[in-house]
Amino acid sequence: MQALVDWFQGLSARDRKLAIVGAVGLVLLLVFVVLLPLDRSVSRSHERLAHKQADLVWMRSVTPQLAAAGPQLAASPANARSLIVVIDNSAREAGLGSALTSSEPSGQGGLRVRLDKAPFDILVGWLARLADQNGIRVESASLDSAGPPGLVNAGIVLRGRP
Repeated sequence: MQALVDWFQGLSARDRKLAIVGAVGLVLLLVFVVLLPLDRSVSRSHERLAHKQADLVWMRSVTPQLAAAGPQLAASPANARSLIVVIDNSAREAGLGSALTSSEPSGQGGLRVRLDKAPFDILVGWLARLADQNGIRVESASLDSAGPPGLVNAGIVLRGRP
C-alpha cells in the first residue's frame, strides 16, 4: 500500500488530478454499468419468484376443489366435436398453433400431441383451459427443455370424456 502512496505522491500535480479523475470515472463506470443493472436484475428475479410462489400457493389452495369437481362437467357443444378439432382450435387460440407439430390417436378417446419450443406458462394455461372448458384431461406428459429459458418440447397424451 505504501508503494502506491509513494507512486501517487511522486506524480506531478497535473498527473495527480488526472489519476483522481480517472479513479472517480472508473468507480462511476463500475457502479452504473455493472452494479446497478445487476441489482435491478436481482430485484426483478425476486419479484418474479414471489409472484410465482403466490401462484403456487393459490394453485395448491384450489386443487381440492378442482379434484372434487372432476370430469363431471356439463355437456357442451364443444364436447360433441372431435377431440382433434378441439385440441387444434384451442391450441391456436392459446397461441400454441406454431408449436403444435403433430397429433395422432392414442387408444379409445385419446390423442397424443407433440409441441416443440412451446412457452411453458402458455402450455400450462392451455392445458388448464382444456380441462375447465372441455373436460379434457392430461393422461401423461413428457417435458424437456427446448433451449432458451421458458421454452419446452412436450409430448402429451390427452383424454376426452368417455
